[in-house]
Amino acid sequence: MMLKEIGLRKDYLQGQSISSVYFGGGTPSLLSQTELLLIWEELSRWFDITADAEVTLEANPDDISIEKLKQWGPTPINRLSIGIQSFHDADLRYMNRAHSALDARNCIQWAQDAGFENMTIDLIYGTPTLSDEMWQYNMQRTFGLGIPHFSAYSLTVEPRTALSALIKKQQLPPVDDNKAARHLLMLMDGAAQNEYEHYEISNFARNEHYARHNSSYWQAAHYLGLGPSAHSYNGASRSWNIANNAKYIKALQQNTLPLETETLSVSERYNEYLLTSLRTKWGVDLTHIEQHFGFERRQRLIKETALLNGKILLKGNQLTLTNQGKLLADSIISDLFEI
Repeated sequence: MMLKEIGLRKDYLQGQSISSVYFGGGTPSLLSQTELLLIWEELSRWFDITADAEVTLEANPDDISIEKLKQWGPTPINRLSIGIQSFHDADLRYMNRAHSALDARNCIQWAQDAGFENMTIDLIYGTPTLSDEMWQYNMQRTFGLGIPHFSAYSLTVEPRTALSALIKKQQLPPVDDNKAARHLLMLMDGAAQNEYEHYEISNFARNEHYARHNSSYWQAAHYLGLGPSAHSYNGASRSWNIANNAKYIKALQQNTLPLETETLSVSERYNEYLLTSLRTKWGVDLTHIEQHFGFERRQRLIKETALLNGKILLKGNQLTLTNQGKLLADSIISDLFEI
């Protein structure tokens, strides 16, 4: 059905070239080599994909094997995104992950041996089971892997999940926000010492190996999402596919796009620009604010951020978060939103 959706949405990007393709969400690593090649063939049929496009496959360590890596080799995939989360079994058990610390170490080595030098891994910090010493170990192991990119996130407990229920029943300890802030400060210092650039609050890269896919979100580029629950954006409106698989398939069988769309107001686009740009090292461009959202918003933003002494830096026409500001990014940005 996804192949059919590709054809139905061939005009969405209005002929723009594509420099990033991301197989992610769900378990794309379960796709066979044949299925991956079929999807790629259909994408190439309808869209202009650049010769140097970043083509990422998302996978968990327990999904990766030497045989799987051999199957991915002949496909256009040239980058892996691996959900390592931690190199400690106690941490992984707390997060209810299916893989072990040994799996985490092995899959990276296997991927590098198979020629996948371009990869990114995810780490989680601030968990109750992760001491400062254990986090230091995770950091040093990551720095020594020779990978060009990694992402690190503070543990968030989503409502109505098994982890949330266990914490409420006091069967597992809750998340400590102070520990999470301490771990992020440790990471910012350690990454800088190991030549990783902190280019977005949760993302670090060596030698400007920025994630093209994620960068497209932060830079308000247009993108197309395919499959159940996928989101798309074309600068003026946002659309999202329905999550129900059966309804998704039925709609496509009837040549109907299984999606809903909303047109963004000026205030919504302004808020979204603040949300995405202020998280990055490039920050908010005040010239962009004036050109796209008006002189009054530019001046108001300058006044509002002047009150955040030590948390936001104004240099030329750019507003960027300081390290202290990054610890409070969500609350700072939400306070700047236009309601």
